[in-house]
Amino acid sequence: MRILFIYFILINLTTFAQQPINPNASAEARSLLSLIANLNSNILSGQHSYNENPTEYYDIATEISGKQPAIWGTDLYWNHLENPSDRVVSEAVKKYNEGAIVTIMWHVGRPMDQAPYGWSTSVQNKISRAEWEALITPGTKIHRQWQNQVDTVAKTLKRLQDLHIPLLWRPYHEMNGVWFWWGNKPGKNGYIKLWKMLYHRLTDVHKINNLIWVWNANSPRDIPYDEAYSYKDYYPGKQYVDILATDVYHFDYEQKDYESLLKLAEGKPIALGEVGQLPKANILEKQPKWSWFMVWANWIQTANSNERVIEIYNRANTLNRNDIKNKS
Repeated sequence: MRILFIYFILINLTTFAQQPINPNASAEARSLLSLIANLNSNILSGQHSYNENPTEYYDIATEISGKQPAIWGTDLYWNHLENPSDRVVSEAVKKYNEGAIVTIMWHVGRPMDQAPYGWSTSVQNKISRAEWEALITPGTKIHRQWQNQVDTVAKTLKRLQDLHIPLLWRPYHEMNGVWFWWGNKPGKNGYIKLWKMLYHRLTDVHKINNLIWVWNANSPRDIPYDEAYSYKDYYPGKQYVDILATDVYHFDYEQKDYESLLKLAEGKPIALGEVGQLPKANILEKQPKWSWFMVWANWIQTANSNERVIEIYNRANTLNRNDIKNKS
């Protein structure tokens, strides 16, 4: 069996062996989590690209910064055109073999809808209280439809597992916001129940063991029709989460939100799962525990000057692709 060894050289590094929440996690997943848990005040660079052209913005970030992002990200969203699985797997293999860390998210439509999913008509549509109750109740039609969704995505994840590629897996993100069908469902029978259902189906039923489970919220904010609420009401607990992340788009890197996430994490790594405007260097100095940032697609150009990108990618504490090594 091929085993991934991810290694890097950092001065005065004290190794901390964080255990994955999945007791059967692959050797590759364990190595990846160990890397992230031992970054200290260093941060990994990252860039998202849309799955229809999964290398586009990664290449643009490289061109602007002169550095290759350490993390490559994309989405398993089924848009109105096609199922992107083959394209995503192909690019994930390529990027991994080039030395990048792979992160995959899952913009998925409502379980009662048919793929490919419309954005406003499914992913960002509403789900009624009765539909939600049916979703979290085994044996109902909606629950079986949800199982079919998960079984479909499991096939893609299994392909990557068979290739010994570990993933930073961040499904059902921004759950404390109001804009996705899975969002704004606080409490144990809300989003927390959905997360646990997904974990158990992928882990116990499908035996997907190459995942690092990234619980990815949105920075709390009080904006009419675009609210995002406190992290804690949506957190499933440390036994179901490897890494806690949040999304920050409009430079609202509030210190209180950073400290709130750190407290909730109880020593687990935290990350900037998606950003629009990159944090300034002085922000990263005040918030040194972020494990990575990943700029969202075209925001690398529309929300950031070239000077900002170059500055952050070339900080002494920023680790890019050439600063980490994947070795078989």
